[in-house]
Amino acid sequence: MSANSADRPPLLDVVLVKAGRTKIRYTGELLTDDGTRLAVRAAWAGSGVRDFGFVRFEPGDVFTEYYWRDRWYAIKEVRSATGALKGWYCDITRPAVRSGPELVVEDLDLDLWRSADGVDVRRLDEDEFAESGLAETDPEAARAALAALDELESLARGGDFTALLA
Repeated sequence: MSANSADRPPLLDVVLVKAGRTKIRYTGELLTDDGTRLAVRAAWAGSGVRDFGFVRFEPGDVFTEYYWRDRWYAIKEVRSATGALKGWYCDITRPAVRSGPELVVEDLDLDLWRSADGVDVRRLDEDEFAESGLAETDPEAARAALAALDELESLARGGDFTALLA
């Protein structure tokens, strides 16, 4: 082991599961884990550019991702390769589960975007959530997911959103 490797954060495999299948798996640096909230830094793991119209994720972007074991969402701070803040992409998920070097997060289709200046806050993929059938197969989880989206939107629009990440 080199002297430099002792200075680097440990690695953690992030596994995003959707509808029972692995949607994406990537490796990030585990920045913190206080037993409730984890923070992970990772490069954009998608292939090429993903243009949503209101933001572009592209090679070189860096995501600082926050996951909770007791909350139904994950928040991803997105910065360009130059370090400019693009905004925050929030996934509505079941609470995160860490098992050794792996963090598993189940995506529940709902998302929220908040731009860097806080002006653009938008709910995303509500149609996908409705089509997922979660309200019928797991009504309690569906209620928790919708409550989490409402909470995040309220914080993003006027609450202390960034305090979640401090």
